Amino acid sequence: MSTEVKVPTLGESVAEATIGEWLKQPGDPVAVDDPIASLETDKVAIEVTATVAGVMGQQIAKVGDNVAVGAVIATIEAGSGAAAPVAAPAPAAVAPAPAPAAAPAEAATLSPAVRRAVLEHGVDPSAIKGSGKDGRITKEDVVAAAAAKSAAPAPAAVAPVAAPAVSGDRGEERVKMTRLRQTVAKRLKEAQDTAALLTTFNDCDMSAVMAARATYKDAFEKKHGVRLGFMGFFAKAACLALKDIPSVNARIEGDEIVYHPYVDMSVAVSAPNGLVVPVVRDVQDMSFAQIEKAIADYGRRAKDGALTMADMTGGTFTISNGGVFGSLMSTPIINPPQSAVLGLHRIEDRPVVRDGQIVIRPMMYLALSYDHRLIDGREAVTALKIIKEAIEDPTRLLIDL
Repeated sequence: MSTEVKVPTLGESVAEATIGEWLKQPGDPVAVDDPIASLETDKVAIEVTATVAGVMGQQIAKVGDNVAVGAVIATIEAGSGAAAPVAAPAPAAVAPAPAPAAAPAEAATLSPAVRRAVLEHGVDPSAIKGSGKDGRITKEDVVAAAAAKSAAPAPAAVAPVAAPAVSGDRGEERVKMTRLRQTVAKRLKEAQDTAALLTTFNDCDMSAVMAARATYKDAFEKKHGVRLGFMGFFAKAACLALKDIPSVNARIEGDEIVYHPYVDMSVAVSAPNGLVVPVVRDVQDMSFAQIEKAIADYGRRAKDGALTMADMTGGTFTISNGGVFGSLMSTPIINPPQSAVLGLHRIEDRPVVRDGQIVIRPMMYLALSYDHRLIDGREAVTALKIIKEAIEDPTRLLIDL
């Protein structure tokens, strides 16, 4: 008797996914809740788990295939999955022996988080001894292997020099775009083709915010268990601007403008497979500590590949902080169907004039990209000015000015 393995419900408006990797091969023992396959959707990676115990049967779909929700992708055959290796230990040890030698990388079963770590650190998974259940490689194993590789760089430097000498090629590699990267490319191009994009700039003196952080960061972290960062200040400042200029927090739907009485803020964070924008909901009602905790949690989960569809759905306004990577200035692209995005950049000391004197201040360029079909230039400039003034005088955040 066999049990069908189907593509689970993936989230609102998500109808299909791509087979990213098979984590169980035909004949492998399977326990309840064991991960069988990794699916890549437009936004996140999802593991398909077993609902029954048994032995992995037929793989109906191949890696790279697009599969719809509810489609049968594999079967699990009846049998004692846990007892199979014990009942016939000798054949299990002998039969597969040539296979790993021929294709160790293909035989490895890596979870999405581990696969991302492998790509991020550039290590060979076939050379890593797994410490997880059934010898599976964990993220910690990858990090340890990367550290060992860094400690002995000499052998690694020999391989790339020798390979071109033998093969004559220059090491080009073709890798199929992940579903997430394809979606990002499609949506960004769609934004450029659909919206009337324009960006307005301003510069911001960060002295007051930096002074507040220096004064209260230790007490804040001790009380709330999270660091006091810049994002809390900018999220609060953005809420002031969006309250005064509602069109910046609106969207176009057909021939109508939809205004939101709340701020669901998309915060762009970096993940191993690309940029993702999880949503912090009802930011207008949140405290600094709640905002900082939510953003920190999303950052950790993005790196671990643990974001869900619900985390990524919705959003009325986006903040993207390119400054963490050293960007001085940029023109961010809006995240459809949103109509505006705030770009933050690196802080650097620059000469400015204050009271007729040239002084050095920690300055940041701010950029607000917006859809000119909905937002007029006057509204965009005013919104960015409100944000600038609130950061330069954080008291405005307390008195709603």
